[in-house]
Amino acid sequence: MMKRFFTVMLLFVGLGLPAFADEKPPNIVLILSDDQAWTDYGFMGHPDIKTPHLDALAKRSLLFPKGYVSSPLCRPSLATMVTGLYPHQHGVTGNDVDGRNKRAELDEQVKAEFHKHPSMIKTLVANGYLAHQSGKWWEGSYQDGGFTHGMTHGDPKRGGRHGDVGLKIGRKAEGQAGPEGLDIPGSMRPIADFVDHAMQEDKPFFVWYAPFLPHTPHNPPKRLLDKYTKDGRAMDVAKYYAMCEWFDETCGELAKLVDDRGLTENTVFLYICDNGWAARSTNADDPNQKLWGGFALNSKGSPFENGIRTPMMVSWPGKVTPGVSDDFAHEIDLFPTAMAAAGLEAPADLPGINLMNKEAVEAREIIFGVTNAIHNMTPGNPDGTLQYLWAIEGDWKLMVRYSGENKTKYRNIHVWDTVPVRLYNLAEDPHEETNLAWDRKDKVRELRKKIEAWHPVPKPYQLNGLGE
Repeated sequence: MMKRFFTVMLLFVGLGLPAFADEKPPNIVLILSDDQAWTDYGFMGHPDIKTPHLDALAKRSLLFPKGYVSSPLCRPSLATMVTGLYPHQHGVTGNDVDGRNKRAELDEQVKAEFHKHPSMIKTLVANGYLAHQSGKWWEGSYQDGGFTHGMTHGDPKRGGRHGDVGLKIGRKAEGQAGPEGLDIPGSMRPIADFVDHAMQEDKPFFVWYAPFLPHTPHNPPKRLLDKYTKDGRAMDVAKYYAMCEWFDETCGELAKLVDDRGLTENTVFLYICDNGWAARSTNADDPNQKLWGGFALNSKGSPFENGIRTPMMVSWPGKVTPGVSDDFAHEIDLFPTAMAAAGLEAPADLPGINLMNKEAVEAREIIFGVTNAIHNMTPGNPDGTLQYLWAIEGDWKLMVRYSGENKTKYRNIHVWDTVPVRLYNLAEDPHEETNLAWDRKDKVRELRKKIEAWHPVPKPYQLNGLGE
């Protein structure tokens, strides 16, 4: 296969070593989209959605169009970014322990176990970085996560669950006050103030920018909704398209505040989306959709491409040459990549790689991921709610169905699928329309063995099928 590959300009960076021992470590800005399909960007070729600011970032980045997350759901996906571990390793497999009943009480065990793992944030802070949290954050307060600064209080008695005050970032209009009397004079003011503080302290900084965008509620500015509203286009699609551009505008604001302070040359930008999404109307012809009244099936919450695939970017002016890679990237790679940029060592047992290391990226042959029930985690038994394991090797993707507990209303996202294995050739069938499992039993057996070697699962949760 022909590859449009990238070149890392500094060998030391490629090896995960400090680029310049006598220079200030780079700032690191992690941008996280929330519920956006892998196709829905200008730079990914979408015919209608306009994302000029992310397009500009892509042009100056090492871009991986074939990036993937370990889970198609926000909380376990974010937990993997922080720890570099898969959900069955860090224990955060869903959004809640028991739907939303007694959520705060039951969640304490999950958070306590999660915070025992080394994290990208805590490692950076321990080595002199200041770190700011904004947007989506599930694991308690920003202080619980090891950030030195942030917005999320995480107090269940005050509505703390998945970001609380932090969810205002990017969505607040100029001059509006935030909740509980918190004054946020501009949508990006908390980050701007933090960056100014880090400059005054002469310290490198890490920014976690995870706005509640383009996530529902889809309430974009009228000027954007008008732009995408047209005859023949469903309103849920128009609203979503407008939300994607609104998110892009905030990314432009973030890049500008960094650039206005003369920091771009020494700032690493990392980009990823937590999971995919598609409007319900786009799946209206699917008879299974009637079981689930929310977003389109086979998107968020599912291991299909619209649930787990995302473009990923690494931008570092003068250190990483912009380009496009045909190789796989994975969210487990964010921790090792950030550590390499900062001149630090990631934990040796992490499964991910440094995306700036050309040799490591090209040597990767296969990637893996999981899908669990959405709102009923089983602490201490991460596979108790397992719904799928998947692997992609070359052009081939195998999804293996499991029968873990799935007892809330969100079971309808998965319950319709009784096919034990699904095999797709993504080069020929990128939208997974034709299951080739019965035509290529040899490939099913081959990939299933690799999945089971990667993560053995107790027999009670397995379904019979090809490859047994």
